[in-house]
Amino acid sequence: MPPPSDIVKVAIEWPGANAQLMEIDQVNFVRVCVHSWSLSGSEQFALRYADGPQLYITEQSRSEIKNGTILRLAISPARAARQLLDRIQSHGIDARLEALKELAKLSADPTFATEFISMEGIGTLARLVESGTHFGEMLAFTLTAFLELMDHGIVSWDLISLSFIKQIASYVNQPMVDVSILQRSLAILESMVLNSHSLYHRVAQEITVGQLIGHLQVSNQEIQTYAIALINALFLKAPEDRRQEMASTLAQKHLRSIILNHVIRGNRPIKAEMAHQLYVLQVLTFNLLEERMMTKMDPSDQAQRDIIFELRRIAFDGENDPSGTEKRKAMYTKDYKMLGFTNHVNPAMDFTQTPPGMLALDNMLYLAKLHQDTYIRIVLENSSREDKHECPFGRCAIELTRMLCEILQVGELPNEGCNDYHPMFFTHDRAWEEFFCVCIQLLNKTWKEMRATAEDFNKVMQVVREQITRTLAMKPSSLDQLKGKLRGLSYSEILRLRQSERMSQDDFQSPPIIELRERIQPEILELIKQQRLNRLCEGSCFRKLGNRRRQEKFWFCRLSLNHKVLHYGDLDESPQGEVPFELLTDKIPVSDIKSVVTGKDCPHMKEKSALKQNKEVLEQAFSILYDPDENLNFVAPNKYEYCIWTDGLCALLGREMGSDLTRSDLDTLISMEMKLRLLDLENITIPEAPPPVPKEPSTYNFTYNYG
Repeated sequence: MPPPSDIVKVAIEWPGANAQLMEIDQVNFVRVCVHSWSLSGSEQFALRYADGPQLYITEQSRSEIKNGTILRLAISPARAARQLLDRIQSHGIDARLEALKELAKLSADPTFATEFISMEGIGTLARLVESGTHFGEMLAFTLTAFLELMDHGIVSWDLISLSFIKQIASYVNQPMVDVSILQRSLAILESMVLNSHSLYHRVAQEITVGQLIGHLQVSNQEIQTYAIALINALFLKAPEDRRQEMASTLAQKHLRSIILNHVIRGNRPIKAEMAHQLYVLQVLTFNLLEERMMTKMDPSDQAQRDIIFELRRIAFDGENDPSGTEKRKAMYTKDYKMLGFTNHVNPAMDFTQTPPGMLALDNMLYLAKLHQDTYIRIVLENSSREDKHECPFGRCAIELTRMLCEILQVGELPNEGCNDYHPMFFTHDRAWEEFFCVCIQLLNKTWKEMRATAEDFNKVMQVVREQITRTLAMKPSSLDQLKGKLRGLSYSEILRLRQSERMSQDDFQSPPIIELRERIQPEILELIKQQRLNRLCEGSCFRKLGNRRRQEKFWFCRLSLNHKVLHYGDLDESPQGEVPFELLTDKIPVSDIKSVVTGKDCPHMKEKSALKQNKEVLEQAFSILYDPDENLNFVAPNKYEYCIWTDGLCALLGREMGSDLTRSDLDTLISMEMKLRLLDLENITIPEAPPPVPKEPSTYNFTYNYG
C-alpha cells in the first residue's frame, strides 16, 4: 500500500544536533520537528531549505517539498525579523555588522521581508543611510538589504525621502567610493526611476548622464552595466522634451567613443546583462525616430513638398531652378515617375502611410545631400532604362525604411532578456541614416542581380531582408565592415545558403533520405520535361529586332503536338492567344536540329547591329542551328520564357535541362514530394542504416513438414 501523499521523507538539521531522517506530515511538520528535539513553542520555529536560497517554507509552499529534501529548523520569520531589527540598532559595531550581513541574506526571502517591513524595518534602514555614519561593509550590507526588501514590491517607492535620495546620489557622484557601495547605489537609483514618476524628477535633479559617463571608463564591468542601466532608465522615463536633450547627449562623439572603447571593445567578453543594457540603449536611441515614423505627410504643406522638389532638383537639375514657380513644379510628373514614386502627379501621397511616414523622406533627403553621387547614380541608371527592369527608387526607399524599422524595433519597447545589440551603431552620430544609405545601395544591387521587374518587388524585398538580417547576425563592428559583409551576400550566395541549409537539416543528412531523394529525382525531372514540352506546344510570341524599334514586328513559334516539327511564322502584331498551326507557314523538323546556342554564341548576336543591344537582349537570346547556312534566332520576351524554351529544346534533343528555373522547380517539387511521402514518419527517428540481417540458423528442424 503506497504511503499517504501528504507524508514526505526528508533530512532535517538543527544547530548543535545531528541531522535526522524523518517522515513528516506536511500539515504538522513543524510541530513534529520541535517535538523531536524536545523544544517548546512550535510557533517560534519554522523550516527552511538547507540548500540554495534557503527560503522559508510556508503554508503555500509546503506542498512543494519532495522526498529526499534537506531542511533546516530555524526560528520563525517574525522572531528572526525582531531579533535582527534590535541587533542592527545596537551600539556594538561588530554585532551590528553581523546583523546587517545576515539581514542582507534573509531579505531575499518574501516571508521574512513581509515580517521585517511590518516592523518599520525599511524606515530604520533608510535612517541608517541618511545618518551618514555607516561606511564600508556595513553600508554595503545596509544598501543590499534595503534594495532586496524594496524589490518585493510590498511598499511603494514613493515613500522614499529626498534626503535618502541625496545621500544615495552622493555615493554615485563621489570620485572615490567602494565598488560594492557604488554598485548598490546605482541599482537603487535605477529602481527609483523605473518604479516612481515623482522619484524620477528627484533623481534627475541629482544625477545627470554626464556624471554617469565617468563610471563607464572603469575596468569593472558590473559598474559599467549598472551605469548604463541607470542611463537607460533615465532615458526611458524622461518626458518628451527632456528625452530629446538626453538623446543629443547620447549622440555625442565623446560618449559613443567611451562606450565603444571602454565597454564594447574591452579586453574581456561582454556578459549577458551588459549585452542586454547595450541592446536597450540601442533600442531607446532608435525610438527617437518614432515621431517621424508615425508622422504623415501633409500634401498641402508647402515646406514638405519642397523637400520632394529638392530630391528632383538634385537628381535632374544639379542647380537651383530660377523658374521654380508652382506652375513649373506641376510639370515635373515625368521626373517624379523616373524617381520611382508610386503617385507621379503628387508624390506627397506616397508618404501618408505610417510607418514609415516622414522618416522615409528624411532618409531620402540625407542620401541625396550627404551622398549625392550615390543618389544621382542610383536614380539616373534606373530612370534611363527602357526594359521594364528599372528599380523604383522612391518606392524602394519607402519600403526599405519600413523594413529597417521592423528589424531594429523602432518605436517598440525593449524585449526583456534580449541581448541583440550591434556595435556598429555606436560608431557614428548618424548611424541610422548611414545604415539606410548602405542598405539602399544593397537593394539596388540585388534588384539588378535578380533581373527584377515591378512584379518582383516583394521578392526582392524578401531577399534584401534576408541579406540584412544575416549580416547583422555577424555583428559587424563598423559600417565599413557591414558593407564588406553585404558584398559577400549576393543574391546567388543567398540562394546557395538557402539550399545548403535545407540540405543540412537532419532529415536530409540521413542516408535513407538521400537515397529516397535520388529515386524521386528522375520522376520529377520527367514531370518538368513534360511541362516544358507542353509549353512549347502552346507556343510563344517573339519580337524581331530591327535597326529601328518603331518598325518592330513579331513572329510566333510552337511545337507540333507529336513533338516532331517546329512551326513558325510572322505576325503583324502581338497575338492575344494561341496561334493556329495553319497561320504558321514555316516549319523545321526536330530531327534536323543540330544544336541550340545561347547568348554571345547566337548568330544574330554576332552581327554589328547586335552590338547596340543591351545586356538583357544578350541574356535572353538563343538560336536553333539546323542547317550549315540556316538558323532560327530568338529573343525571349522575359527570363521565364527564355528558360522554358531553352529547357524544352534541350529536352527535345535529349540533353540536360540546365536553366535556373529547372533547378528551382526541381528543388521545390522534390521537397514537396518528400514531405508527402514522409508525412506518416513525423517524429519517428529514421535509422542511418538498415537493420542487420540475422545469421542463418544452424538447422531448419523447426520447419513444418507438409509431407
